[in-house]
Amino acid sequence: MLLSPSVPLVGALCAGFLILHYLVQRLHHYKKAKAWNCEPPRPGPSGFFGIPGFYRLSKAVREKRWIDYLAEQYDVVGRNTFSMQFLNRRMLTTIEPENIKAVLATQFQDFSLGTRHEQFDPLLGDGIFTLDGAGWSHARSLLRPQFTRDQVADLALLDDHIQHLLKLIPKDRSSFDIQRLFFLLTLDSATHFLFGESVGCMNSSETTDVLAKCAVRNAQGFADAFTTAQDYLAARSRAQGLYWLVNPKEFREANRRVHEVVDYYVNMALAKKRNPEKKPEGGRYIFLDALVAETEDPKMLRDNMLNILLAGRDTTASLLSSTFFYLARHPPAWNRLRQEIVEVFGDSKNPREITHTKLKDIPYLRYVLNEGEPYLETVAPIDRSQPPLTVPEVLRLQPPVPVNFRVATKDTSLPVGGGPDGRSPIYVQKGVIVAYSVFAMHRRTDFWGQDATTFRPERWEENGKHGWEYLPFNGGPRICLGQQYALTEASYTVVRLMQHFDTLENADPNPRQEPIKNSNLTMMHDSGVAVRLYSSGGSLNG
Repeated sequence: MLLSPSVPLVGALCAGFLILHYLVQRLHHYKKAKAWNCEPPRPGPSGFFGIPGFYRLSKAVREKRWIDYLAEQYDVVGRNTFSMQFLNRRMLTTIEPENIKAVLATQFQDFSLGTRHEQFDPLLGDGIFTLDGAGWSHARSLLRPQFTRDQVADLALLDDHIQHLLKLIPKDRSSFDIQRLFFLLTLDSATHFLFGESVGCMNSSETTDVLAKCAVRNAQGFADAFTTAQDYLAARSRAQGLYWLVNPKEFREANRRVHEVVDYYVNMALAKKRNPEKKPEGGRYIFLDALVAETEDPKMLRDNMLNILLAGRDTTASLLSSTFFYLARHPPAWNRLRQEIVEVFGDSKNPREITHTKLKDIPYLRYVLNEGEPYLETVAPIDRSQPPLTVPEVLRLQPPVPVNFRVATKDTSLPVGGGPDGRSPIYVQKGVIVAYSVFAMHRRTDFWGQDATTFRPERWEENGKHGWEYLPFNGGPRICLGQQYALTEASYTVVRLMQHFDTLENADPNPRQEPIKNSNLTMMHDSGVAVRLYSSGGSLNG
């Protein structure tokens, strides 16, 4: 059958219109960029349609080195900001503090989370980590008051879980994976704080009737389902606009199991509000009960509890794991920190009171944590009005949320990165992804010295003042609400362990100084953290 002569003509006209539209748009953006004095950034090694770059990143993910791979690209390109093609999307990636400050704070309204809500919705729903705009503002206003209360860091509650942790540490000086124990500790303490009842990961006799009745069966089943769901969320995030392709049965089942547990606690809290005769034992503060006083929407309660549970478990466990990874490899740092802690708090035989204020008053504890690891906002600078707790060096080297991104909601610009010297503004077209690597920025030698990749807490004695080049808890309006909770829990755990044990040894058969990273939504040590922890006197002080 012959085509009508008009068909090729219509096709040619459509093609011509699309080409003309493309050229008009290019001219429009060119003029806008010139008016803003913008210069293009140096291009990165994307390849044809970004396919080779995507393949190399996928290979690095399989090899569990993609965080390091992304950091290496800044040296490969020779710029702290460069552009890339990521399949069908254009991306800018940066480790310039000025650019990150613009994205997170001073130009906050110009950027959004992009498709993160769709990517994370199956597990986290409508929560503080997934929403933009009015939805995010509402979620933050709902949660923020709960993190200003003294009860947020309940040291007495935490100590109960520390006692269980101590019982799981081998008494025969044998090696063990302390990261596994830290993830049990933080899941128990986080669920206790949030729900008023621990899931009992560290004490099987405490496994709740709730879990026994649910599909997860026990605390380990709940932890496994939660971790599996997060692994798939990370894969959906890396897939960007193709996130919907990552939706296997295992992912859906893990989400269902996690939701079943949290829904039970939500329904219990709602019933308690409607029947207020039964008060919590001792009148202790329970996060979920406080939230129920603000809203009775079951889905809103579940979604926000899951968002906080994710941050409360994973980031603190990541920080503690990295702290002991580095301390086990640097005995002088362990010895100095333990000496300062015992001088202030005593040891397990002669303990003295541990308070929030005293935790903040041990400088070397701050230096150690800062040198090790961080996690993931009113347009305001980072709040440095309060003395930090002990996380600087660990949070610097192994931030729990090492890489993040935003998407431009309008045509805008970034302050630096363009032109021959990389100091001119960059034009950012609506829809462009702006990725930033806190991990790589924390290792820049121009900020941190030639030993930037080395664990050396003393650098914070030499220069403890840093701005946007140190960003373990994000910044601007979305700065982490729970950072004081996380730092208090980490600090208290370090103190209590050092009171009981005077010797920490690295038990990793591979004496690596840089851990293999397993990063889903937060970063952890892929091979765990193998150590020996004991009292050199021959018997434990506990």
